[in-house]
Amino acid sequence: MGSRFSLVVSLAHISAGQQVDIRALVTSGNLEEMRWPNSSDYRNSIQEFYGPTGFTPAWSQGSQPLPQALLLIELFRDARKKGLDPEDYDGSRWEQRIGALQGSAGVAAVARFDVAFTVCTMRYVSDLRIGRINPQHFQFGLDVEHKKYDLAQFLRDRILTTSNLQPVFDEVEPPFAGYRRTEQALARYIELARTDDGEKLPAVTKPIEPGQSYLGVPRLARLLRLVGDLPASANLPGDTQTYDSQLVEAVKHFQRRHGLDADGRLGPSTIKQMNVPMQDRVRQLQLTLEHWRWLPIEFSTPPIIVNIPDFRLRALDEQNKVVMDMRVVVGKAMRTETPVFTRETQHSPRRNCSCDSA
Repeated sequence: MGSRFSLVVSLAHISAGQQVDIRALVTSGNLEEMRWPNSSDYRNSIQEFYGPTGFTPAWSQGSQPLPQALLLIELFRDARKKGLDPEDYDGSRWEQRIGALQGSAGVAAVARFDVAFTVCTMRYVSDLRIGRINPQHFQFGLDVEHKKYDLAQFLRDRILTTSNLQPVFDEVEPPFAGYRRTEQALARYIELARTDDGEKLPAVTKPIEPGQSYLGVPRLARLLRLVGDLPASANLPGDTQTYDSQLVEAVKHFQRRHGLDADGRLGPSTIKQMNVPMQDRVRQLQLTLEHWRWLPIEFSTPPIIVNIPDFRLRALDEQNKVVMDMRVVVGKAMRTETPVFTRETQHSPRRNCSCDSA
């Protein structure tokens, strides 16, 4: 009886110590071993998360992380696929923390693991939901406030209660097909950035016409194959410097994808786009995913969306499928730039009859 009583007292003492440490860490809003130690922006949400349970650990049981925590760690490590930085969620630090949790580091390790995990999970959910940066900092007419979750409730009710996180995070992210296509393109360009040799095409002073000679043809063919504009099955002589018909069609495809006139001529603007480093393309796609996260999740009526860099307007239906696609004129940066905003508008077109039809 005496040994059992001692065990109960000891466990109660450990639990009380963890609660005290977690409360202190939450109140301080600072955990120095994190990539971004200051969590004061999330202090209220973290207090609301731990408050109902008396600041007991949420992400571990004994010396083992919960299954949900292990799944989330994998998401943190794969954050690059979402256009995010894994280190913003301490992606490389969890192995060491789990080791400390399972070792002899004691009460403090449990508390520090738990609070760090709560902070990183809230950051990850928030970044996926509304983006890392508030668009109003750039004077954009976009409001993300209405999209924000009650993070404490979301973690308690949606994450800690399930063993399948995929459908949960599918709901967090934008529901648009364009977002998913951008995500797929990002995964592809991350791989291209790793494999491409980065060779630059020779600059031109006047456009190379189909049938003319161009020293950059071997690199041009490799690049167009790499990015998918030239079919892998295309049979080109290995030593040719002639800009022939197969390459011309591939260049037209590239030009259309980049909002250029698809004339098949290798002019300075086309060469410039082709010489953009793959890592820069990765960065562009990461920023595009961020822009998607600024948009409303739902619209009261089917939206019309203008893609400014692409010079295109697309109208969507109730299922967010494109039902109209057309080119538009947009402004130029700095002096006549196109404003970025979301608004509901009512258009009442004139219905005057022409003289001929009257």
